[in-house]
Amino acid sequence: MKSHDSWSPPPAGFPAVLRLAGGVAAACALLAAAPALAETTLVSAASTTLFRIGHGDFQDSKNIDTAYEYLRLSVSRTFNGGDSLSFLAGGWLRGDLGDKSANDRYTDADLQYGYLSYQRGRNNQVVNAGRQLVTEGVATERLDGLYLRSDLPAGFAAAIFVGSPVVTEPNFKADNLVFGGRFTHSLSNYYTLGVSALKSYQDSTRYREEEGVDLWLHPVRGVDITGRSSYNSLTDGWMEHSYRASYAPLSPLRLFANLESINYRDYFYRVTTSALSFTNRLIDPNEKMLALGGGASFTPLDSLTLSAEYRHYDYDIAGAANYYGGRIGYANPKYLSCGVAVYRMDGAADRLKYLEYRAYAAKSIGKADLALDLIDVRYDSTLATNQVKDAFTASAALTYRWDDRLSFGGDIDYSHNPDFDNEVRGLLKLSYAFEAKRAAEGGAK
Repeated sequence: MKSHDSWSPPPAGFPAVLRLAGGVAAACALLAAAPALAETTLVSAASTTLFRIGHGDFQDSKNIDTAYEYLRLSVSRTFNGGDSLSFLAGGWLRGDLGDKSANDRYTDADLQYGYLSYQRGRNNQVVNAGRQLVTEGVATERLDGLYLRSDLPAGFAAAIFVGSPVVTEPNFKADNLVFGGRFTHSLSNYYTLGVSALKSYQDSTRYREEEGVDLWLHPVRGVDITGRSSYNSLTDGWMEHSYRASYAPLSPLRLFANLESINYRDYFYRVTTSALSFTNRLIDPNEKMLALGGGASFTPLDSLTLSAEYRHYDYDIAGAANYYGGRIGYANPKYLSCGVAVYRMDGAADRLKYLEYRAYAAKSIGKADLALDLIDVRYDSTLATNQVKDAFTASAALTYRWDDRLSFGGDIDYSHNPDFDNEVRGLLKLSYAFEAKRAAEGGAK
C-alpha cells in the first residue's frame, strides 16, 4: 500500500493522528520494558510554533496567514556496553487563518519521521524501523520501512533498506516499493569508495533502477577529492556526474575546482513529485547541462575571509552562461558577523543576464540575536509585464533566548521583483525544548 504523508481535514485526517499516537505509545512501552541493564534514559522534546503572514500583489489576490506547529520527540535508553534503543518522531500541523494556502485545504499535517532505532556500541551497527530518511549513495529516500547498517572486517561496510516511499502528493501516482543498498571500502585518512543501487516498483512494474559510485580521496596532505556518478538502467544513460577537488598549499589559502554534468532525460525520469515531471512542461527532457568552474578562498586573519569563484554553464537548449564574482566576509562570534558579495551572470537568455549584490550582518546583544540580509539582482533588461529590471529582497530577524529552553522572535521579508510588484511576509516564532535524564538507580538528573 502506498504511504501518504498528507491528510485532509478531520475527520478524514484523524487516523493519521491516531497512528502517530499509537506509534509513540508502542515505542514508549518497548523502552519501558527494556532490561534493567540500562544505564540511563533520556527524554527530550521540542515544540516550535510559527505564524506566517503574507500580503502582496499576488495574481490570485491571496493573503496568506498560516499557523504551523512543529513537534519533535526523542526517547533513548542506553545500556551497559554502549548499546542503545531509541524512538524518534517529528511532524507538523498547519492551519490557514486567511485564504487557503495550498490544495484547497485549510488544514494539513505531515509525519516527517517516526522510527525505532537500535544501535550497538561497536562496528557502527544500526537497525531502524519506521518512517525515516535514508541517504545511501544514489538513494535519498523518505520511506516507511527498514534500514540496516554495519561495519565489516578489513575496512568494508554495508547498508541495506527496503520500504514504501513516502508520497507527499496523494494524487500523484509513483512507486510503492523501493529497496537498495550501499557497499563501501575505506582506508582511514586516505579514501572511501562506495557503490550503491536502488530499485523500485509501481505495483508490479519497474519504476526506477539506479546505480552509482561515490568517493572521497585524500591522496596527499592538503588535497581532497569528492564526487559521485549515477546511472539510470531503465534509460541506459548517465544521470549525473558531480566532482569537486580542493587543494590547500598554505593554511590560509584554499583552491578548488568543480565539474557537474546532468542529462535531464535520465536524471528526471520517473520522478516522485509532480513538480519535476516532464508532463508539467517545466523541465525539457532534451536539455543537458555541463558546468565547469573553480575558485579560491583566502583567510589572512582568523575572522576575515576573501573568496572568488568562476563557473561556466553550457546548456544544449538554453545556451551558455558564465557566473563569476567574489565575497568578503568577517566573522567574530563575540562581536559581529557581516559580509558583502558581488556576482555577475552573463548568459544567452534575458533572465540569465544580471548583476547580483548581497550584504548581510548578524550580531548578538546579550540574549538577543539580530540579523539583516539584503539581496538585489539587477537585470540588463526589463522582464515580465510590469517593466521591472531588478529583484530586491530585504530580510530582518530578531530572536530572544529567555533561557536554555525557551526562545521567541520573528522576522520580516520584503520583496520586489519582475513577477509581482510588492510582497511582505512576516513570521513569529516560539520555541520550547524539554529534556529529562534518569539514571538506572532511579535518580533524575
